[in-house]
Order: sequence, then structure tokens, then C-alpha cells
Amino acid sequence: MVKISPSILACDFTRLGQEVADMRAAGVEMVHVDVMDGHFVPNISIGLPVVSSLRKKTDLPLDVHLMISDPLTYAPQFCDAGADIVVFHLESESDPQAVLDAIRKKGKKAGVSIKPQTPAEAVFPYLSQLDMVLVMTVEPGFGGQKFMSDMCPKIAAVRAECSRLGISMDIEVDGGIDNNTISQAANAGANVFVAGSALFGKPDYLSAVRALRENASRA
Repeated sequence: MVKISPSILACDFTRLGQEVADMRAAGVEMVHVDVMDGHFVPNISIGLPVVSSLRKKTDLPLDVHLMISDPLTYAPQFCDAGADIVVFHLESESDPQAVLDAIRKKGKKAGVSIKPQTPAEAVFPYLSQLDMVLVMTVEPGFGGQKFMSDMCPKIAAVRAECSRLGISMDIEVDGGIDNNTISQAANAGANVFVAGSALFGKPDYLSAVRALRENASRA
């Protein structure tokens, strides 16, 4: 199933609640929240107060992507703030199993993300415990980067391993997703698509979401 997850990093933050409401009306399945600490990635974005506030304004699932060095400390706090799925990086300083256990203890869904230089095989030991794998199709830290098409074999490798194990897995891609690149990612096996500038700021959100969905579905 194709799922569209608009990244609020690209929205008008003075109208955050309305922007998300408009995306919901356009038919998106979830909202992507990029959390950056200025240490794991060279940028700082938003934190717990924004997630808590957003939780009060929408019933859409909050897809919270922790680009932070210490997800073991903060993942449970984001769960409490209202995240529905917490995705953390395998390359972080925390023990992956401990982070997964902490998220599960909060009764929330868990995902693992991998940077472009991390091989697909790194996530294989955790697949049976995950709800989603996020394959970064840009270097994490900034929006507006160009889609890295050489990540498609990695997406395919994760999908193939899930199929081999009989696991129905959401595979998410984040970075440079637009009407041209979404088909490449979908062909490789992704079904959850994070999009920022391809959605927010467009004159008609309904048409923008529909175009992405159609291009993914045709793949």
C-alpha cells in the first residue's frame, strides 16, 4: 500500500496546525517529523514541544524520525509526546536493541533508519522486530537535496530479505522524493514516501498528493 508522509520540515511553521489539516484533507496517511540535534547531523530542527502540540491538532499518525545521537534517552519521551512510530538511526550512539525495547515498552511502533553509507544488511538482524525500515535517499540533515538513485538497490535488498523471511514491512524513503523519483523508489520496493518541497508550498495539496500517489502506484 502506498503511503504518503509529508515532512513538516518544509511547511510554513507559522501555520503548522492548518498545514497538517490541509494535508489530511488531501488524503495523506501520516505526517513525518524530522528531529535533529545538531550533533548526529549538522542541523537543528524541532523537538518535543512541537510533537506534543501537533498531537493535539491532528489524528494522523505521527511518523517521528530521530536524527539524534542518543535515541535511547529521547525515544520514550517522543512516545509520551504523541509519536505513533519512532524511527531512529542504526548509526546512533545507542544500542539498537535497547532503543527498540524502550519504544515497544511504550506501546508504540518502531522503525530503524540507515544512512546512505550503511549497507542494507545492517538492518537484517532487527527486521522481525520492526514496523518500518527507513532508507535515506539523501544524507540526513537538510531538506531539498537531490535523490540518490544508487540507494535503490539497498531498498530492493531490504524488500527481498523481508520477503524471504515472510515479513510484511513498510519500507520508507526520505530525501529528494518528487513526481520523477518516487517511481524509482517504488520500483525498488518502497511503499512509504516522505516528501517535503514536493508537497508543502504547492498551490493545490490535493493534486500534489494525488500526483505522487499515482506515480508511485504506476511503478
